[in-house]
Amino acid sequence: MDYGLPAFISPPELFGSELLTWVVVGLLLYWVAIIALRNANLLPEFVGTQGPILTFHTTRGREFLDWLSGPKRFWRAWANLGIGIALVVMVAMFGFLLLAALGALASPQPATAVQQPRNVLVIPGVNDFLPLSATPGIVFGLLVGLVVHEGGHGLLCRVEGIDINSMGVAMLAIIPIGAFVEPDHESSKEASRGGQTRMFAAGVTNNFAITLVAFALLFGPIAGAIAVAPGAAVGGVAPDSPAAEAGLEPNDRITAVDGQAVADNDDLAAQLEGGDGQQVTVEIDGERTITFDRSLIVTAAVDNGPAGLEAGDAIVAVDGQDVATETEFLEAVGDDEVATLQVTTDAGTDETTEREVPIGGLVQVADDGPLAAAGAPAGDRMVITVLEGERVQNQEQLSGLLGETDPGDEVRLAGYLDGERVEYEVTLGERSQATGGGTVGFYDVSGVSGASVAELGVQLYPAEEYLTVLGGDGDSRFGAFGDSFLGQIGIVLLLPIIGVLGQLPFNFAGFTGGVENFYEVQGSLAALGDAPVFIVANLLFWTGWINVQLGFFNCIPAFPLDGGHILRTSTEAVISRLPIDATRRMVRVVTTSVGLTMLISFLAMLFAPGLLAG
Repeated sequence: MDYGLPAFISPPELFGSELLTWVVVGLLLYWVAIIALRNANLLPEFVGTQGPILTFHTTRGREFLDWLSGPKRFWRAWANLGIGIALVVMVAMFGFLLLAALGALASPQPATAVQQPRNVLVIPGVNDFLPLSATPGIVFGLLVGLVVHEGGHGLLCRVEGIDINSMGVAMLAIIPIGAFVEPDHESSKEASRGGQTRMFAAGVTNNFAITLVAFALLFGPIAGAIAVAPGAAVGGVAPDSPAAEAGLEPNDRITAVDGQAVADNDDLAAQLEGGDGQQVTVEIDGERTITFDRSLIVTAAVDNGPAGLEAGDAIVAVDGQDVATETEFLEAVGDDEVATLQVTTDAGTDETTEREVPIGGLVQVADDGPLAAAGAPAGDRMVITVLEGERVQNQEQLSGLLGETDPGDEVRLAGYLDGERVEYEVTLGERSQATGGGTVGFYDVSGVSGASVAELGVQLYPAEEYLTVLGGDGDSRFGAFGDSFLGQIGIVLLLPIIGVLGQLPFNFAGFTGGVENFYEVQGSLAALGDAPVFIVANLLFWTGWINVQLGFFNCIPAFPLDGGHILRTSTEAVISRLPIDATRRMVRVVTTSVGLTMLISFLAMLFAPGLLAG
């Protein structure tokens, strides 16, 4: 069942499979060219090849590493700290991948956009959540991550007396995909087990350190110098809506309505509620004005939903009462579980139709969940209108009420199945990650009865919420968790996909792609202008984001990642202390078993949802 996202809520600059096809064709042509140059002996000596990947080798920088490695006691202490961090993260990554794979196999759900294989690639334009406009920040963050990671390996090589044959970078066409330090094999074998472990842990230690520094600067002086610009931030405009027809576009700011200044998103709703007449005139960015009809537009709807609505429809009245905003709509519905909607299905005409519609939160009953155990038909759609005596008008209210419950609670809910009113007594299951309360056992659909509506056909962008998460003033919806430094980092890591996760209506990829129009620089940094501060903010955002990803990925306990090498040296240390005749084969059995488990878990997590649920 494809519920989809609102028509105007899509990952920024989504190119789909066509761009991916051209990327693959281009890489194949590039690979053919590399093979031809290699066979003709036209590649310089310092350039090597591994399939389509070019490796550039150099011996420059070894003297600098020799000088930098002078305070050996300090660097060993730093690397020992990194070993502890790496071991904790390795265990966490092992558990995460294993549990994710088991969950995907035990309860296969339709693959989400996040789980699409192309979205594993950190390539702007190919990855649905990484827009091309974020490319400079991503490339900068990746280069910083690669330099500090491999620089850490090289530095600890010299600290532990391991010679370095060469250093370099690996390139896929013009994209840097890795860096390397090539230690001398013989001197590496002669190094102590602890020295080898410190060398392997140094890279991820540096990545995590850069993450902390980048986010500390972003959350502190940079975010503190950025404020939300006055006006209502337009994140999206529904196709064929009056706003779209009048020329309103995403990333515009509505700065006035009928001559009255609009301070922020909330103020826009108040201005529209108090407006008179059928038409409204809005000022855009303080520069131009446009006029269009006041209306409540359906921006997205479930196929064959209970309301029979489609994107682009306009709801003009509820039970005979004219409505033009979502607040007016909900007030007109009131406590009635079924309402008569008067709907215009053809933009630009006055022809309307009437529908009797149950108003509530639309869900699909999950197999083997508490709701199905209570008697609801598994797989069927249900509009929940009452929960524990409280009227439910939309999915947001339903989630809020469920957030006040606990696992094991017995709740009575009522709603409509196939037009018939039903009631169920449900014993809630384990705690829900979405609501924080007990689990009912359904897949929910945002909006009212499976339809999302917006005044004027405009979806507002939560500019203040994003700035608060990044360290700006104010309270975020994440509460105390978002107030802590590590909590902020955890939330920021999800920002590029947070719209798909349903926590906020849009994804955030930095102050780029037009959203910078919603912000302005203030304070002492205002003298630099908006653009330089936004550039620095984007570089810090993506440097922190990329480095923590590199750190976690390299801590996966599987070869050839650093986690696999640390697993080997750690296993050797443990087995050597056991009262048995330790052999290299025992170590190989452990590392191979763990590595294969990680590979299978990763593939299952990535592909099982689509294969099993399909």
